[in-house]
Amino acid sequence: MGGCFFLARSEASQSKGVPLTLDRRKLEIVRCEGCCHVCWTRERCSAPGPALATAAVREYGMMARQRVEVEVLQKPFICHRRTKWGDMMLVHYEGYLERDGSMFHSTHKHNNGQPMWFTLGIREAIKGWDKGLKDMCVGEKRKLTVPPALAYGKEGKGKIPPESTLIFNIDLLEIRNGPRSHESFQEMDLNDDWKLSKQEVKIYLKKEFERHGAVVNDTQHDALVEDIFDKEDEDSDGFISAREFTYKHDEL
Repeated sequence: MGGCFFLARSEASQSKGVPLTLDRRKLEIVRCEGCCHVCWTRERCSAPGPALATAAVREYGMMARQRVEVEVLQKPFICHRRTKWGDMMLVHYEGYLERDGSMFHSTHKHNNGQPMWFTLGIREAIKGWDKGLKDMCVGEKRKLTVPPALAYGKEGKGKIPPESTLIFNIDLLEIRNGPRSHESFQEMDLNDDWKLSKQEVKIYLKKEFERHGAVVNDTQHDALVEDIFDKEDEDSDGFISAREFTYKHDEL
């Protein structure tokens, strides 16, 4: 094998090459007799190149393992709201193993025909769902192809063998503000400073307890607030920021 490689923008007309995304630019790895290392243009270079070309191919492989393929199967004519992290989504779905096409789960068949609620963006489902279901509309259907690294990895789960690429057909039925939505944060943030104090969290918890008819106990609430801040206040500044609130699990 003579020659070496160069990297070119994928929009350039090339007869051969491997599609690649690096540094947010679409690229190709292309055989090149006239250059001698990985570079951005087809030009002669003085640096050695096979190791760099191998590294570029390896990086492409790593990025592919972290990417969810999203195909929109159906989209409504009008979309009043798109999903964002923190939203609760009601979905019907079917899951298949890519290797043989066998179904491992279906809400239509295995969930008494009932759809499933989950919260987007807080790893309540697999990482591939968090990555692949943003900006989705009610009535939209998507097909996700999820690599093992964003599904169940080396361990597998139940009917899913280790290192399995999974395919999901997902139908979004409803969107609601979740406990980790920006709307919920704004409701709790009484002074609009984009952070939650212990007093604001305590007031919110009291309201929630009263709304559900539970007994309000100040000592219990103080202990619960301290526990929440121990888990959620990552930088220990005495407040829960919008970022700390939106992307974490807890009692809130």
